[in-house]
Amino acid sequence: MDQPGHMAANEPPEHPETDGATTDAGAGPARRRWLKPLIVFLLIAIPAGYLYISAMQSRGGGESKKEQAAATGLEEGWPTRLQRRLYEVSVPPYAEHVAHFETNAWKASSLYLQFTTTREKFDAWLDDYAGSDAELKDGEVTIDEDEADVVGWKFADGHHWAGTVREQERPKPNLEITANLDNPDFPQVYVVSTTTP
Repeated sequence: MDQPGHMAANEPPEHPETDGATTDAGAGPARRRWLKPLIVFLLIAIPAGYLYISAMQSRGGGESKKEQAAATGLEEGWPTRLQRRLYEVSVPPYAEHVAHFETNAWKASSLYLQFTTTREKFDAWLDDYAGSDAELKDGEVTIDEDEADVVGWKFADGHHWAGTVREQERPKPNLEITANLDNPDFPQVYVVSTTTP
């Protein structure tokens, strides 16, 4: 007969620490099974999320720049030295009503430029930037409506327009030049220089 306070010989001793360790060991492989896919998912999802956010910010930045251009129009003053070098264009000395605007996109970047100068200086400018063989064609508006709309230019009928185009191989820019010759001594000049990578 078993005495009180003594375990029977066939009953295993109770060891809570051992029992707990056995339970954890059994759960370990199960935990590792879902941990690995989770890590893989995070390694893929986090960079993809950053790329998506970056793309949306870039797109939003481009749209806001277009909206800003529509709201404020051209910026007064000469283009920067870097812009003049990149777009291969400048402004005649002592020109008036000088303004510019730049747009950047994946496929092409453009510099919009306007100024008023004397006919003599305009002819010299044409030789430098449109080429010595460039000739203004009467009645020719070389800047299309979509381009003009970017900065609010209007090339309406009833004015004396003349224009020319300088085309070059990439990545050199192409120049579209249109002049208002209502006052032939002081042409109002409009330029769109576009470079394509």
